[in-house]
Amino acid sequence: MKKTYRLEDLDCANCAAKMEAAVAKLDGVKSCSVSYMTQKMVVETESDDQTELMRQVQKLCRRIEPDCVIRV
Repeated sequence: MKKTYRLEDLDCANCAAKMEAAVAKLDGVKSCSVSYMTQKMVVETESDDQTELMRQVQKLCRRIEPDCVIRV
């Protein structure tokens, strides 16, 4: 399942690249793309239920960019 999320307060392209690489390594993630220019994250997963996975993604992204908020 592929889902697009809006990112708020993503401050730099380097942080976006770090987030993309870190999320792509999580179990259950097929692919991840983070765009600094459009402030969007596209996550493709193996299952339809992304609830638990998105908790991990948010925790991971806050470690990299503390002010960034992920919205549906």
